[in-house]
Amino acid sequence: MTIAPGSLLSAATDAEAASPWHPPRWVVPLFGLAALLLVPWVVLLVAALPSAHRAAHWDIAWAGFDVWLALLLLTVAVAAWRRSPWLEGAATATATLLFVDAWFDVLTSSTRAELVVAVTEAAFVELPLAVLCLLLARDTERRFLVPLLNRSRPAQPRVWLGGASEPSSREDRLSA
Repeated sequence: MTIAPGSLLSAATDAEAASPWHPPRWVVPLFGLAALLLVPWVVLLVAALPSAHRAAHWDIAWAGFDVWLALLLLTVAVAAWRRSPWLEGAATATATLLFVDAWFDVLTSSTRAELVVAVTEAAFVELPLAVLCLLLARDTERRFLVPLLNRSRPAQPRVWLGGASEPSSREDRLSA
């Protein structure tokens, strides 16, 4: 793969190479092993679990899930309103819950009418909103990452003691 000089991927790769932060050594083996161990577990679940199951507290489980989803949607709104870097994480978490909600709504539908409602909600509400959240998260990352990557020297704080708007010429500014 060739990375064009000046591209976002090139800038991100340069930033990763120059970054002093690295995850702890145990992160890659632990999460890699966890992913590999899930493969036989999934096979066991598919073979051993019944197709139908009655669960106690089904109503509380779904209501609780929807409360968390509503809180995350509110978090996205607040983070966007405040122009917070938390928007990226909130939007990603919200997208994840929206995908999970669509998945389980469709797969746990017990009647044809429930299935039609679940598929309609998934197709026209949950999945488009999840994709929108992921695009929002990507845009937020770019907006916060690119200015950091474009700095060739540490930022110099500027103080303007004049009128309502900042002057355009450098000589008229008071730099700290």
